[in-house]
Amino acid sequence: MIEYAVETMQWRGLNIEVRYCPDWTPVYREIYGYALAHLEIRSARALPMTKTGYLSKFERAENVDAEGGPAAYVRAWLEHAAPQPQEDPRQFFVRAR
Repeated sequence: MIEYAVETMQWRGLNIEVRYCPDWTPVYREIYGYALAHLEIRSARALPMTKTGYLSKFERAENVDAEGGPAAYVRAWLEHAAPQPQEDPRQFFVRAR
């Protein structure tokens, strides 16, 4: 049976559950020389990378570790995928009188 570590995190007011298995299949590691990790991300609301609030992703375990672990990896992914606030273009125009 595959074992998952479960973490709960908050991002912009949303509770997010992160399930993580660092070595989803040992056979993959034997063939390719590195572990294939599995992340499951669950939220009651849509997230920048999923409209349903659920996402399953396979990733190299070393990439998850390099980011600081599963919750830190997901947080960085969320920040990267989230729309960035834009400056109001109207601030650059001055009305002529």
